[in-house]
Amino acid sequence: MKYSIILLIFIILFACNNDHSQKKQLTKKELDKYDKPLEAANRYLSIVDAERIENFAKRRNWNMQKTKGGLWYEIYEHGKGKKAKEGQTALLNYKISLLDGTLCYSSDSLGAKTFVIGHGGVESGLEEGILMLREGDKARFIMPPFRAHGLLGDMRKIPARSIIVYELELLKLK
Repeated sequence: MKYSIILLIFIILFACNNDHSQKKQLTKKELDKYDKPLEAANRYLSIVDAERIENFAKRRNWNMQKTKGGLWYEIYEHGKGKKAKEGQTALLNYKISLLDGTLCYSSDSLGAKTFVIGHGGVESGLEEGILMLREGDKARFIMPPFRAHGLLGDMRKIPARSIIVYELELLKLK
């Protein structure tokens, strides 16, 4: 009886095992036919995101500018410290929220953010924006999904394809 049960379990396990080597692999030519529709969808989504950001900023009377890379920014208070450069460590106070006003993260609850400029590990929009600042500057950045957390969000508080608003103060550069 005991051996029959063990044999039955093995039969079930091996019967359910799929042979992945038999799955059809798509050729380069088959994959290429998806390029143009995906590019068109991305262009459309970028336009929609830019319109949403522009309308959001206008409703708040923010004087936003847009970089070639797609980052929207406004430096609304100028500090007198040194200018940010790649390789420096930046220390900043921040608030990250969604366009609907939902607060996702802030230095009030998590402490100041520290990162090495140009070494990744933060949103690409933050990397680009911080290089425009000096110590003591206060700024806001609005990042479309492709400059923030992309298609998936951060899997915690920032949903998929979210536009995020960074309010920040660059405290110190080392």
